[in-house]
Amino acid sequence: MLFSSINLLAQGITSNDIDNLVQKTMQAFNVPGIAVAVVKDDKIVHMKGYGVSSIVTREKTDENTLFAIASNSKAFTAAALAILVDEGKISWETRVTEIIPEFKLYDPYVTNEFTIKDLLTHRSGLGLGAGDLMLWPDGSYFTLKDIIYNMRYLKPVSSFRTKYDYDNLLYIVAGEVVARASGMSWEEFVESRIMTPLGMDRSAACYKRLKDKSNVIDAHVPVQGTIQRVPMSFTNVGNAAGGIFTSVSDLSKWVMMQLNGGKYGKDLSKSIFSQKANREMWSPQTIIPAGGSGYKTNFSAYALGWRVNDINGYKQVSHTGGLSGVVTQVTMIPELKLGIIVLTNQQASGAFVAITNTIKDSYIGVYGRDRLKETLEATVSNLSEAHKIVSKVWAKVANSSKFAPGEVMLRSYAGKYKDSWFGNINVTLENGALRFSSEMSPLLKGTLYYYIDDTFVVKWDERSFDADAFIKFSKDFEGNPNGFVMKAISPETDFSYDFQDLDFVRVN
Repeated sequence: MLFSSINLLAQGITSNDIDNLVQKTMQAFNVPGIAVAVVKDDKIVHMKGYGVSSIVTREKTDENTLFAIASNSKAFTAAALAILVDEGKISWETRVTEIIPEFKLYDPYVTNEFTIKDLLTHRSGLGLGAGDLMLWPDGSYFTLKDIIYNMRYLKPVSSFRTKYDYDNLLYIVAGEVVARASGMSWEEFVESRIMTPLGMDRSAACYKRLKDKSNVIDAHVPVQGTIQRVPMSFTNVGNAAGGIFTSVSDLSKWVMMQLNGGKYGKDLSKSIFSQKANREMWSPQTIIPAGGSGYKTNFSAYALGWRVNDINGYKQVSHTGGLSGVVTQVTMIPELKLGIIVLTNQQASGAFVAITNTIKDSYIGVYGRDRLKETLEATVSNLSEAHKIVSKVWAKVANSSKFAPGEVMLRSYAGKYKDSWFGNINVTLENGALRFSSEMSPLLKGTLYYYIDDTFVVKWDERSFDADAFIKFSKDFEGNPNGFVMKAISPETDFSYDFQDLDFVRVN
């Protein structure tokens, strides 16, 4: 009798309640547009768009509005590799150098031992977001060849296969494995072998491949409290890590296939990949410290393109995605055959957390929690702390201005500097101020302000980056600047601004 009562309680949230929840969330987090789908027992129980796809066009968001899903693309890359494993063209344990001979990491041993599975599991030993500046926020001049070559210069921060640190570059390499093993590009493979069979007719592997761009979101970022439209930040070379554009309507078909172990179609008579592959992609590979989820969680791990953990006794399979101005989340609870999709066109991750967790609670029997309030309070607290740190730095810059070096001294810092993987940047003296400009990532340019000793703060011209950084120069024995390192100021700076991995040496 108790079991029946529990089942009766956990009936799921109503569509009207979801409507109210999303409207409140959009207002709380200042999100122009959101799309939500809930899949239960192979049926769509809720699917709707809210708000506008762009603050410029004011077009309404609906279930067919196309969003950049960012790192939710990674599960498609894992699925593409799973298909090739099913076909016997590769195995999960195939060494990457067997497919891409020029693949090379900093440590020769790691290079030789690195497998296809290692590409997907964030256990390479590289630091969080290592090398992402070749993709983000601009990276327009870096090619796939550049990225694969430059990975040999990225120094590890932990031992191979011992620690979780999220990575994007290795998913790009995984996309190239798909291309070389299949004989077609990653984009063609994902579209022809996954999207087309599932009927994801409006979706594409990247923006440029969209056949119909009439209902696509713009990205939006808060800049000094005001929402602004910004360009999409990911380059095509990164599609296997985060390039897909899709809608909640199309993505619900992908989620239902996942929940059915790779099967789809009438009577589940067709399959994208085998159930064995499905189990492998959902099996823990790299341990992630548990906790902080807002649920009772005993384990957390990264699998293959998915994060897996337990929440209040249920296994959860999920992933998030984020680009400048866009954040998304896909969540599945296989035991309940439940899937929740939340896509947004503003980079406030608290919005998808509040919506997903509220919907999830209604199905797993969690009551009395105001997820919107909790998430908003946590977000405000984090942003407030970050604001204090940043404000303190700029106050010190203002106070230090009277001690700033004169033009002759500033001129000594000017020159060309090179990092082994990021390439050249130029420090120039313009109108009495030092300027920073990247040759490979042209949008990364800004003004240097004196901070203390040989440390400056760079303020990026593009204020939507929200990633101002310290620049600390080193000097030779004659007192001449001969290099510099960098570090983001705010703890809220996106990890893909991996300034801490740069080590510039003066070349002239």
